[in-house]
Amino acid sequence: METAFSASMGTEVEVSEPLIEKITAEEDQLIPEWKDQITIRGLAVSAIMGTLFCIITHRLNLTVGIIPSLNIAAGLLGFLSVKSWTSFLSKLGFSTKPFTRQENTVIQTCVVACYGLAASGGFGSSFLAMDKRTYKLIGTEYPGNRAEDVKNPGLGWMIVFMFVVSFVGLFSLVALRKVMILDGKLTYPSGTATAVLINGFHTNAGAELAGFYFDFSPTYVGCGLICPRIVNCSVLLGAIVSWGFLWPYISQHAGDWYPADLGNSDFKGLYGYKVFIAISLILGDGLYNLIKIISVTFKELCNKRTKVSKLPIDNEIQGANEYTESSRLLIDQKKRENVFLKDGIPTWFAASGYVGLAAISTATIPTIFPPLKWYLVLLLYLIAPALAFCNSYGAGLTDCSLSLTYAKIGLFIIASLVGTNGGVIAGLAACGVMMSIVSTAADLMQDFKTGYLTLSSAKSMFVSQLLGTAMGCVFAPLTFWMYWTAFDIGSPDGPYKAPYAVILREMAILGIEGFSELPKHCLALCCGFFVAALVINLLRDVIPEKISKFIPVPMAMAIPFFVGAYLAIDMFVGTVILFIWERINRKDSEDYAGAVASGLICGDGIWTMPSAVLSIFSINPPICMYFGPTVSS
Repeated sequence: METAFSASMGTEVEVSEPLIEKITAEEDQLIPEWKDQITIRGLAVSAIMGTLFCIITHRLNLTVGIIPSLNIAAGLLGFLSVKSWTSFLSKLGFSTKPFTRQENTVIQTCVVACYGLAASGGFGSSFLAMDKRTYKLIGTEYPGNRAEDVKNPGLGWMIVFMFVVSFVGLFSLVALRKVMILDGKLTYPSGTATAVLINGFHTNAGAELAGFYFDFSPTYVGCGLICPRIVNCSVLLGAIVSWGFLWPYISQHAGDWYPADLGNSDFKGLYGYKVFIAISLILGDGLYNLIKIISVTFKELCNKRTKVSKLPIDNEIQGANEYTESSRLLIDQKKRENVFLKDGIPTWFAASGYVGLAAISTATIPTIFPPLKWYLVLLLYLIAPALAFCNSYGAGLTDCSLSLTYAKIGLFIIASLVGTNGGVIAGLAACGVMMSIVSTAADLMQDFKTGYLTLSSAKSMFVSQLLGTAMGCVFAPLTFWMYWTAFDIGSPDGPYKAPYAVILREMAILGIEGFSELPKHCLALCCGFFVAALVINLLRDVIPEKISKFIPVPMAMAIPFFVGAYLAIDMFVGTVILFIWERINRKDSEDYAGAVASGLICGDGIWTMPSAVLSIFSINPPICMYFGPTVSS
């Protein structure tokens, strides 16, 4: 199954073992049981940090609308908090339980799950798009913008909504953890970098690389070092195709294909092409690979009785005549896989959990948002796992989670189905449901990657994600309510403009009219890119590997279509650095490229915390640089 899946994904990643701390005999014997990895002190630290991170996330969400990954900062602050506390107690003469990397990983997972709901719960987007201020900002005379489609935030209904929606995404992909992490070998750069940071704190060897951790360099240069070359080149190709040719070509038809006087965020203009073409390319790639996984899994189950139940790595280890470095690394990899798979999460449990929670949510959500009928909620939960897989797959390749982009699919579909009588509220509520599911699924898979590399149990990862989600269902609404009652949220003249609120409400209004309101040729282009993604993936599967390894990955190409070309340049710089390094000294590049990549990502991630604190106090950088085209005289 591993070979078939890796071939279908076309992006198998070989993580250099020097990037991962070597397993010593002592560590092998001291790996705690999954229940012992979750501690009271860890949960207490997680609750405090989760509240702090929720406050920071809301601030960023309501001002610039961009939230960086705080996984690395969570791992660092979790270590500092518990280590400081245990050191303080030890000086007072109290005995303390050893602080393990597994407990550190659980804290990080719990915090990420908690603040993740502040980011993906809809507080800075779909909830505010429903309120009265956003309705007035768009204009009371704006076609389709009805006074009846208004629902102001309320602490009670937001907490209930969080509880009935937020847990569902955790069960949507948990059964695919082995496929995504072990068989597919997806990189999940932030998860990998977080694991390297945590391992470094808990081993003496890690201290040798500590200098890298505080090199405040761009995250995506590090991603370029750690991601496969074909992924980096695919991202660059996508940037060239979209920003170099496609968008300039479409812009030349302004006034013909779409009105020339539209704003940058109007879905009836160029922005509509960017969003829907990117979504089409992502869906084509994601759905193709999802079907491949299902077919390969089904075939594997059918042939299970005739196959020897043994990992391919077993034969490699048994074939080694001497304890070489290569065989030791293979043994370490096998041990990590055994730890990761030891405490299994049954497939029936994941499936029944998803069905049960979806049923509760289907019955509850219509009481909060009456225009969103129960059968429409059920429709969302039928398509959500496919979109969750697409988002998790993309995050594994490029470290980009596009949960809001996928949420727009649910918004547009539901708004068009409901129509003018309540379609805006129904679409925005659907947006919140979908965003929560696809975001939490990607976060869980990212944390599974961290857990795999830190010898943490998959079950402890899942339980800590559940506990963190429960915290977030309370802390995220409470901290948002603090902002809502203390500040003028959504005011175009204030600091908390909530930029996504107007965009999403306009998209819901557009969705009421259906595809007929899309810009000219937009639907045809979407169909073309969707088919192109399917064809490219098919070619990657049927063409010999010596040729197919040069065929780009559609999912990676789609990221810069919507996000921007800056990401592609950063990642390509990383892959060029690695290429040159390999030519100069391959051994050193294999030993330290992963550490340098993780250091770049960790440095940028750690700087997120002081940067966010400075932002809260409205302290701006002393200098900003901007590069633009020269103005001809």
